Amino acid sequence: MTDCWNTDTGEAVYRSRDAIKNLKIKVRIERVTSTSALTQHLQQQFLSRQDRGAIELETLSSQGQTGDNEEELVVGWQEKFFSQYEMELFQNEAACQTPLDRQYHTEVKALNRGKGRRNRRIFTYTDHDRYTSCLPVHQLHATDIFTTKSNPTFLAERMASVRHRRQERRTMDSSVPKSKIINWEPTEEFVRNRHVVNNVMQTMHIMGDLGASGRLGQKENECLLATIKTDGCGTVIVKPDFNKGKEPYRIVTEGERREVWRLTVENVSACMKPEDKVREQNMYKDLYIRHKEYLNSLVGQDFEMPPLGILRYMTNGEIVSAQGFEYDNLYIHFFMELPNNWSSRPFQSMSGVTQTCRTKTLGKENVAFFSYPFHFEAFYMTEKESDHSVPQWPVLYFKVLSLDSWQRYRTEGYGYLLFPAMPGKHTMTCHTWRPLQMGTVSALRRFFIGGSPELEDHSYVRIPGTFMGERLSRFGFCTETTGSVTFNLNCIQQARAFVDTAMLKKRRQRVFDQLGGFSQQGAVCTILEAFQRARKKMQEARKSLPQDLISSASQLQIESSA
Repeated sequence: MTDCWNTDTGEAVYRSRDAIKNLKIKVRIERVTSTSALTQHLQQQFLSRQDRGAIELETLSSQGQTGDNEEELVVGWQEKFFSQYEMELFQNEAACQTPLDRQYHTEVKALNRGKGRRNRRIFTYTDHDRYTSCLPVHQLHATDIFTTKSNPTFLAERMASVRHRRQERRTMDSSVPKSKIINWEPTEEFVRNRHVVNNVMQTMHIMGDLGASGRLGQKENECLLATIKTDGCGTVIVKPDFNKGKEPYRIVTEGERREVWRLTVENVSACMKPEDKVREQNMYKDLYIRHKEYLNSLVGQDFEMPPLGILRYMTNGEIVSAQGFEYDNLYIHFFMELPNNWSSRPFQSMSGVTQTCRTKTLGKENVAFFSYPFHFEAFYMTEKESDHSVPQWPVLYFKVLSLDSWQRYRTEGYGYLLFPAMPGKHTMTCHTWRPLQMGTVSALRRFFIGGSPELEDHSYVRIPGTFMGERLSRFGFCTETTGSVTFNLNCIQQARAFVDTAMLKKRRQRVFDQLGGFSQQGAVCTILEAFQRARKKMQEARKSLPQDLISSASQLQIESSA
């Protein structure tokens, strides 16, 4: 028998844009104890007898036996169904004290005068009932579905008074300074009073009176069947979850009888028609468009735009980490270089120094995590079309240093970062090197007293700013490869040409093409890409040729050149 029960009684969370008032739930309970089982067995026996089946079945299917062992009811959101106890309570007008009690008294009188109520055992407690907060804790957690019984949690006890505590909140005066923002040593009482989730939820309980026949209306026989909660924002919590074709839940009553009931919870809400769904989507689309127009009217169109022919370049960067260096306690000194036709604001800081960071061993490398943010903003002014020079992007030069306990620093490496030409997020890793002085004396000096060869001009890492020749030779300059530094860059580009291009619906690949007058850069890039493709094809063809043919071709090339 245990295999035919659904024991997954956890709550399920649903999200819907439909109004919560359209929710309909069908609840069915059925007694499966020995009495009802015997009745069903007798019914099957009498069905096999054609001559006496109709008379005996009518006798055994009376309201006092089979009809009282099962019940099915469709419940809407916050729909009130009275129990037998409430029917007897609200009939007496003297017991009605609140306006809600008097309203229930009127409804009960109307039910008595009319056809009566549709339910016998299944009833509901809405969010306005005072019984909702007075339910036993074990019923609020629906532990009657299991044969075991658990104690209430601390959070369940604290949530009982959340709604009342929310009404007692007071606005704080911002002019009064907060003397104690952080409590470093919270007491147990402080934790109990503060660590409570405070969400405004509407609750509805579907109950069942599982008493014996003829003894309905006793509070000790009430059992929680299902709980529905919503926050008014489209979130609906149902506990237990809908059966959805699974086996029904089991409810075991307490006491000497220990009766077993079968519970089925189904969602019977009316499905939306296709035309209504399309109409709702169009309504939401129109609502979003109007809300967007309303927000645009609040913001306005007076945005700060750069002048015509000027590109505004903004970068929000982060020095993430450095790894592979010889010593610990690293810090980075960096500064930006602006090429020709680039400018920055007068108050723009063009250099910076990170904090000193100790390294952490990750795998085979020692990594120092800086997470140091920086901001950079520059402006590019277009040149004349007669000037055929290829425009350059700003460069970030940096130097990695280490600091020991005697406040002596050593140069660990130099590197540079060329700002990307495309907007968006970029993660870049730059490798570094440092000048190397040959000999044992230099190594001992670096280890004992600190210091190492340094560059007078940091731009020598790439191309020195004072270089005016055609060829740059570094022959004889001794260097040593050190570690690497990782950057995160979020680049933004702003220009009037972007707006004009969007209005004209033209597609241009490069920023400088949109600014105008720089077709040479695109031509150079196209030539370089074609050269790389041709070189790759030649290398692949070379690998496929035999070695003797390659050697003979090389010999013929040498003889022809001689």
